[in-house]
Amino acid sequence: MIVVMEPGAGDEQVQAVVDRIKAAGLATHISVGVSRTLIGVVGDDRTKHVLRESLERTPGVERVVAILQPFKLVSREFIPTDTTVTVGPATVGGARLAVMAGPCSVESREQILAAADGVKAAGAAVLRGGAFKPRTSPYSFQGLEEEGLRLLAEARERTGLPVVTEAMDASQVELVARYADVVQIGARNMQNYVLLREAGRAKRPVLLKRGPSATLEELLLAAEYILNEGNYQVMLCERGIRGFNGHTRYTLDLSAVPVLKRLTHLPVVVDPSHGTGKWRYVAPMALAAVAAGADGLLIEVHPDPANALSDGPQSLSVENFAALMASLRPVAAAVGREL
Repeated sequence: MIVVMEPGAGDEQVQAVVDRIKAAGLATHISVGVSRTLIGVVGDDRTKHVLRESLERTPGVERVVAILQPFKLVSREFIPTDTTVTVGPATVGGARLAVMAGPCSVESREQILAAADGVKAAGAAVLRGGAFKPRTSPYSFQGLEEEGLRLLAEARERTGLPVVTEAMDASQVELVARYADVVQIGARNMQNYVLLREAGRAKRPVLLKRGPSATLEELLLAAEYILNEGNYQVMLCERGIRGFNGHTRYTLDLSAVPVLKRLTHLPVVVDPSHGTGKWRYVAPMALAAVAAGADGLLIEVHPDPANALSDGPQSLSVENFAALMASLRPVAAAVGREL
């Protein structure tokens, strides 16, 4: 529920409400607006019900409002203003459009450094690359693991680009957070609740991908696990859902962008590489995602896509990525954003 303070309620009145909520064993989130302060109440719904009448009688309280959605912390009712996520020197959310780019997998030092140099020169804000790779076949390339993380850290040192990479289970979160700036939760792990909790405890932003069969409510409830651990630096990623279209790898659900922007304060990123599975469709879907209101893009870029060890067919070459970045600028400007 949300406690709406009266206009002009003083700090002492706000603190008195916070103290009463904490005394009941519940947590709070304070949002200070232009005219009034909102206090979000987090915890057992049964306790909230008992506490509600007491709060409504507290000096300085205008009203107490129940949150009807099953997700609470991620709800725009709970935090009405947009959250911006800080990723090294970059931000995701707000006026600037953040483009995260790099190869599906870190394959070698030469490959990742070439990719990092290329995407940096083209204007990317964040370097992506997989060190641990969840693959459908056990015989496919599984990633370089910690050596891949070291190479990503070297690429960050060389280019200044912060790094996003995936942790596949809870035991990997600490290791990934040691090297990377953002912990990615892949689509296959969207409902791995042990992993979500561990990512919430890590002192790193989290990029949470939507599962291929997940509803938007399920995505938001998965994010709720992370925020419930105290980590509000979460980005949601639409990367395509299963459909009946045999011409692309998945069906990229761009309608999810405005829906999520209405339901949640968290920034929304779109991955047109996985969403289409074919490099020639990545650019038009990236442009459409920006027009739909996405806060960021996740693009696979490889210096030699034809010889990539994973996801070569959906990877842009460095040259094609540079062309995409040039075409993104006027579209971003048309919707009030900039790269």
